[in-house]
Amino acid sequence: MADTRAAAASTAEKPEKKPLRERWQELRGSARATLSAMPRAFRLVWSAQRGFTLTLALLSGASAGIPAATAWVSKLLVDSVIAAAARGAGAHPDAARHVILLVAAQLCLYLAGALLQALRSLIQQSLQELTGNKVLVTLMEHANRLDLSLFEDPTFYDKLQRAQREAAFRPLGMVQELFSLAGSLITFLSLIALMTRLSPIVAAVALVAPIPSFIASSRYGRQGYWMTWRQSPDRRRMGYLADLLTRDTYNKEIKLYGLGEHFIDRWKGIAEKFYRENGALRTRRSITGFLLGSLTTLVTSGTYLYVALQAIAGRLTIGDLTFYTQAVGYVQSSFQSILGSISSLYESGLYLNTLFEFLDYEPVIRNRPDAVPLPRPLQAGIEFRNVSFTYPGKSAPALRDVSFTVGLDETVALVGQNGAGKTTIVKLLTRLYEPNEGQILLNGRDIRDWDLASLRAAVGVIFQDYVTYFFSAAENIGVGRLADIEDRTQVEEAAAKSGADSVISRLPKGYETTLGRWFDEGYQLSGGEWQKVALARAFMRDAEILILDEPTASLDARAEYEIFARMQELTAGKMALFISHRFSTVRLADRILVLENGAILEDGTHEALLALGGTYAELFNLQAAAYR
Repeated sequence: MADTRAAAASTAEKPEKKPLRERWQELRGSARATLSAMPRAFRLVWSAQRGFTLTLALLSGASAGIPAATAWVSKLLVDSVIAAAARGAGAHPDAARHVILLVAAQLCLYLAGALLQALRSLIQQSLQELTGNKVLVTLMEHANRLDLSLFEDPTFYDKLQRAQREAAFRPLGMVQELFSLAGSLITFLSLIALMTRLSPIVAAVALVAPIPSFIASSRYGRQGYWMTWRQSPDRRRMGYLADLLTRDTYNKEIKLYGLGEHFIDRWKGIAEKFYRENGALRTRRSITGFLLGSLTTLVTSGTYLYVALQAIAGRLTIGDLTFYTQAVGYVQSSFQSILGSISSLYESGLYLNTLFEFLDYEPVIRNRPDAVPLPRPLQAGIEFRNVSFTYPGKSAPALRDVSFTVGLDETVALVGQNGAGKTTIVKLLTRLYEPNEGQILLNGRDIRDWDLASLRAAVGVIFQDYVTYFFSAAENIGVGRLADIEDRTQVEEAAAKSGADSVISRLPKGYETTLGRWFDEGYQLSGGEWQKVALARAFMRDAEILILDEPTASLDARAEYEIFARMQELTAGKMALFISHRFSTVRLADRILVLENGAILEDGTHEALLALGGTYAELFNLQAAAYR
């Protein structure tokens, strides 16, 4: 069995070799994708800093003419020195002055090349930081627009992580390679023109020699990309395992259950597999690079020998020999740079297409063209009309033909077993998802008629998996309503409603205390204390619709009683919808909806449902029996 699993794993790691035609079609498709990525990458870099981008292009162009000019001045200098030495300085009184001018010109070219390189390096580093920041902000802004459904899709996460990993340097890398390609072409063409004028054979040999190295580089660049693509799910697992071992949230259980070494071994197992896979590719790439590089070196040495023999035969001057000695190296270097830039552009294009695929995601849930702001205060309540919904990728519906209403100033509780559809109702009401069938109305109109931002602004919600922000206590509450985040009075009033004020009063710096252990002087709260802060955030919203998903799950009995004893006060003038498994709190609602398998089974007050003797009565009595 183990051998079978190992063989299956080996087969999964080594993709089946595809037919030549299919590989050629994939290569053409990748090349087209790379070409389409170039203008988008340039726009990203240009938007980060136009001045730096233009300066980098100009510096690259200026640098490109330096090699040809340097090689030609070297030729003139050597020929001038030999001519002056052969005839004697006295015969040519201006010879020394001519040599000095050529030496000065050569020095200026060297200094200009060094200065241009230094400026390019400075601009590149500055532009790299700006572009990295720009792309990451673009990623965050785009992610903020996308639907919740995408964030529950593993394939989406793979793309997002690959995009984040490559985003900081790939766009500028592609633009730099474009500039480098243009500069190398200028260098190459100017040198080839000079070499062809003196020896077409040498020019042709210098042109052809680097081609095998380019082919190998392109091949291994493509293999490296696809290996990274295949490794993405396991890289997410590595990140998750590292997160488990470095987050205070998980530390207690991991220590008590002795899980640390187990998770570390799993992380090391994945890392070792990656090391073997990547090492094999690195080895093949290095050996092939050495062999093809050696071939280029042999060709270069043969070219030097040919030019030297031509100089001995008197067909070329010593200055020509000097020029060829430098020019052949420059030509091969520039041609290798051209081919290398094409290879790098191709490889960067593969990675950038992942970024652009992510940026091409569009939210399904968005404002209609005729959407209008939700008027406040609300004049009518909530109505679900025959709503059905199935989560993407699932076959069983989460909701089946659900219909109910919530009136103004009414509190409705949702009860039922896990997976009955309670939280799904909340997600649909807040337009985190759209129903597949039916209609949800608010204030007498379909919620899709309302501007999305104004709809959500009318809702104050705390989910069961509420967020613990590692900010100050005041900010943790204030983010519930950003417009008033600096209004300490409103923050304190919200804290008083949830009972968080008693927690905050015991903190070292009160409302200015940083919560959580991640940052200096941070203070960790218990689960119940965090939940009070999260409740305060919902009350800070001062919304007309209050949604509480298991709002007291982490609270002790006294804290729970204090909050729900004041429920009528806290929900005055609001529609309240809350989910709870604690029937001591559920009974305080005006109405109770009992859900089972995505459908509403019972609807009524606590007393009416007990009298009905159905599912609610059964669940209530089971829970009550535990306290007798």
